[in-house]
Amino acid sequence: MLNIPPASPSPAPAARHAEGVSNDEFRAAMSRLAAGVVLVTAQEPPLDPDDPMAPGGEDVGMTATAFVSVSLDPPLVLVSLREGSRMDDLLAEQPLWAVSVLPDTQRHIAGRFAMKGRVSDRLLFADLPHERGEVSGALLITGTLANLECRTEQRVTAGDHTLVIGRVLAARTPTGDDGPLLHFRGKYRQLG
Repeated sequence: MLNIPPASPSPAPAARHAEGVSNDEFRAAMSRLAAGVVLVTAQEPPLDPDDPMAPGGEDVGMTATAFVSVSLDPPLVLVSLREGSRMDDLLAEQPLWAVSVLPDTQRHIAGRFAMKGRVSDRLLFADLPHERGEVSGALLITGTLANLECRTEQRVTAGDHTLVIGRVLAARTPTGDDGPLLHFRGKYRQLG
């Protein structure tokens, strides 16, 4: 009797949308677009806002590459959040948030806050130099290229993401010579 191993299942064909492009084809094409990397932060509201003794809300952070300027007058920015993500749920109830534009020297921060399935961000912030934004109350990472504090103006559902448009309430650009942290072809990169 021959002992023939069972045939490996062939990979399922890539799902195609009605228009003809598959998720994999779209993802591969968009990975060729270099994008800046930011850390979006917000503070959860207190568990009981009416009780001054109730514990405060936790600080939450998320790495994002889909972040752009929208308007100069008024100053508006847009961040794209995966629908149902922790940050999407938080910004649905918390209108104040912040963005730290990461330099190439802070790649470790981008990787840390891009991890999926984490329960708490408290330990992720613990050893990072930061301060609390005066306007948003959100954590701002120090040593960044820029820090923005924002208030949500509009939320737009777009496919499997939520586009959050925020009015910039405060902006700082610390001095420094670091280059930007970029995301290109699925990896963090630097200029040069």
